[in-house]
Amino acid sequence: MRFLSGTSVVALEQAVAAPACTMRLAQAGADVVKIERPEGDFARGYDTAVAGQSSYFVWLNAGKKSVVLDLRQPEEVDLLRRLIARSDVLVQNLKPGALSKLGLDLTELHRQFPQLISMSISGFAPDGPGHSRKAYDLLMQAESGLSSITGSVHAPGRVGVSLVDIATGQFAYEAILGALIQRSNSGRGAALTVSLFDAVAQWLAVPYLLDRYGSGAPSRIGLAHPGICPYGVYTAQCGQDFILSIQNEREWQQLCHTGLSRSELADDPRCKDNETRVANRPFVDAAVQETIAQMPYAAVKDRFDRADLAFAPVNELASLRSHGDFHTFNVTVGDATIALPRVPGVDTDPESAPRVPNLGAHTDEVLNSLRNT
Repeated sequence: MRFLSGTSVVALEQAVAAPACTMRLAQAGADVVKIERPEGDFARGYDTAVAGQSSYFVWLNAGKKSVVLDLRQPEEVDLLRRLIARSDVLVQNLKPGALSKLGLDLTELHRQFPQLISMSISGFAPDGPGHSRKAYDLLMQAESGLSSITGSVHAPGRVGVSLVDIATGQFAYEAILGALIQRSNSGRGAALTVSLFDAVAQWLAVPYLLDRYGSGAPSRIGLAHPGICPYGVYTAQCGQDFILSIQNEREWQQLCHTGLSRSELADDPRCKDNETRVANRPFVDAAVQETIAQMPYAAVKDRFDRADLAFAPVNELASLRSHGDFHTFNVTVGDATIALPRVPGVDTDPESAPRVPNLGAHTDEVLNSLRNT
């Protein structure tokens, strides 16, 4: 569904968070003009893994128009102002204050163009003391406390993808959609802000609530769940690791009676409910593992399927590409066709493969359109 067809977006963006937002806008049909400095979005240089281009850049920028402007030149700043004047949405994640230094103060832009929707993405929100600080994904994982509950019992860990950037981009996209809906009713735009720190804090709501109002923040326990038991990694006789997840008492009974044929566990006072099992996790895990260790994974799978239990093998990333439930859509990088993971809820045309733009590929096209208006 290209429900944003006819919506024009100017993006002063780099790295991940803002490009993740405008990627979603482009996939919804918006015309996204990506403004790049003469040396390009620095994410272009992260690696050369995908047909000679950066994996990050390929993932986030297909279907956008790349326009190079040197904003150290006043005449090029004026071109940017004219692009903003005819656009519905401005997305930017420049350092706080950088737009004003260019003579593009957001308050003044909204006064001149009352229908404009602006989205400013920063490390910290404008109403806090950290607003002027630089911020990147891993810094926010550490400063928010996310890394303190991620990893093994021995050390904190980084979430293996740019989770904070992705969350920020999603929140920014949602906010822009809301502002577009509101503008269709009121005729007025909006000045929106989303910060990396607020985004990760929102996703940390449950551990925050446990720490502030409960018994304390969850401990790091690797691939186990801190508040549910049994919920973690077990190893079959053949050496296959898998995660078993028991979410309620019905499933616990099914595990004991059908999955493990250990009916005595169902009546053991150390296992009477989830809180009790969590308190007695070493006993519960050992009892479950004792039985599983006697069965090859194929037998475990057969039993657990019959018991209608939730479980999943612990796979290497390389197995993702051949997984039966993995779906992709195509983008074009140079002369190559690249398969990306599909975006949930987005219908893609199998006959279309949006192009990842070369640096400045659309500069002449877009600037010529300004001269003709």
